[in-house]
Amino acid sequence: MSALALSVLLSLVSAVAYAGGAIVQERVAVSTPGQHYAPLRRPVWWAAVALNGLGGLLHVAALAFGPLSVVQPLGALTIVFALPMAALFVGRKAGSTAWRGAIMATVGLAGLLSLVGTSESQSLDTAQRTGVALVTAGAVATLMIAGRAAHRHPVVRSVLLATASGIAFGMSSVFTKIVAVDWDGGVTAGDLPSLATIGVFATAGLLLSQAAYRGAGLAAPLAVLTVVNPVIAAAVGITMFGETFRYGTTGTALALSCGVVAAGGLILLTTERIQGAPAPAQPVPELPQLPAQLPATPAPAPVPAPAEELILVLPAQQEATPSAASPHLYGPFYGGPYVPMPVLDRHRTRIRS
Repeated sequence: MSALALSVLLSLVSAVAYAGGAIVQERVAVSTPGQHYAPLRRPVWWAAVALNGLGGLLHVAALAFGPLSVVQPLGALTIVFALPMAALFVGRKAGSTAWRGAIMATVGLAGLLSLVGTSESQSLDTAQRTGVALVTAGAVATLMIAGRAAHRHPVVRSVLLATASGIAFGMSSVFTKIVAVDWDGGVTAGDLPSLATIGVFATAGLLLSQAAYRGAGLAAPLAVLTVVNPVIAAAVGITMFGETFRYGTTGTALALSCGVVAAGGLILLTTERIQGAPAPAQPVPELPQLPAQLPATPAPAPVPAPAEELILVLPAQQEATPSAASPHLYGPFYGGPYVPMPVLDRHRTRIRS
């Protein structure tokens, strides 16, 4: 098997692995709405990470055996594989508009990148690598901030995050190609920054793609990611790796036409998602309900009388009390009158009449 044929085979298997990982990621995002870190505690999400890792490894191997202008267009087959796989494994069928958009995006992208002419493999120097990495990081951060600001519009937010994810994945492929070109049988100290850049961009692309699937379905985010990823890689290849379009002016015109077709397919996918999304239900204001029976007004609490009034009233109450009802006690008693007993005096003076 020739190197080109092996590169094509590895690219096809990589696209299948990426499609499976995207489907699992979208399912996890749907089942955990509003929970940003919940997917990290689910084994299914880690299975999606494993599928994306497998796709990445196969993609690296394909880049090692084939040119960037051939491997990257085959990565666009991810969305073509994802739609039937989603219908087969999770029962999620895409509409005719989504299928037309997917086919248009794939055909336009494949035609665009197939017109990129091949050239000798070349690498980038340290200054070029640093500049590309910084510009890419700034673009990804800007799109992340814009996506956070558009949280009230799920589709717009998803497209922005998917664009950032595609840029991160595309630049990860560019640095992978750089490492593959510089590979001489071992890892040197000069390769460590490029390897670290690959790890950072690949991880950012994975996390951003997971966030893009939340609340926007599978078709639109995956289409944006699939289109942006190879376009960014091809743009870097044309501007910095010396690659050009074939057939001169005619090839350039054909490439622009293919780009328009891919953009039209992307618009169809996004429109299908917006029209298919149900409008959020508006809450109905509740009218205040009157009670069936008005509560009874409580009687006012008795106000205690001052001590002076109690002192004035006490003698009157004692006079109104009959003497028969009062017991004759030998000493004072609280609540009753004090009545002394008669005492006989033997030495009293008798008065004679």
